[in-house]
Amino acid sequence: MSATQEDDGQTYLVLGLAVGVITLVLLLVMGVALSRGSSQPPSAPVVAATPATASTPGAATVPEGAGIRVDKGVVRFYFGSGSTELPPGAAAALTPIIEGVGAGKKAQISGFHDATGDAAVNAAIAQRRAQAVRDVLTGLGVPPAQVDMRKPESAVGTGANAQARRVEVKVVD
Repeated sequence: MSATQEDDGQTYLVLGLAVGVITLVLLLVMGVALSRGSSQPPSAPVVAATPATASTPGAATVPEGAGIRVDKGVVRFYFGSGSTELPPGAAAALTPIIEGVGAGKKAQISGFHDATGDAAVNAAIAQRRAQAVRDVLTGLGVPPAQVDMRKPESAVGTGANAQARRVEVKVVD
C-alpha cells in the first residue's frame, strides 16, 4: 500500500468518525426533545419560554405566549403579540428540519397570525416572523434554495390568540 493510499484511508476514517459523532449528538438532541414532548399534554409547548421579570437581572425578556413545540415532524414557533422575536431554543428545535434538508428534502415555512387588530399589519408581522425562522435555518447552513416560504391559504391561525401567532416549519419532498 502506498503512502498516498494510507493517507486517504486515514482521512476517510477521520471523516467517518466525525460524521458518526455529529449524528450521535443530533440523535441525542432529538431524543431529548421527543421525550419532553411525550410527557406533556398536546396543547403545551415542548419548549416554553417564560417572560422575564424586572427582578431577574440580565435576563432576556420573552414575550408572553412565546414558545416552541415540535410535534409529528412540524416545528411550531409561537410569538407574543406584535413580536417577531424567536423564543430561546429556536436553533435546537430546527434539528429535525436540518436533517431532512440534509437528506435531500426542502424546508417549508408558513407564518400565521391571530384575528385581532389590523389584518394588513398582522399579515406583515406573520411574514417577518417566517423570515426570522428562515434566517435561522440559513444561518445554520441550510441553503436558501432548500427553503420554501409558503403563504398559507388562510394566514389567520386557529386556536387561541397565543396559538394562532405562530410559524410552522416542516420537511417536504
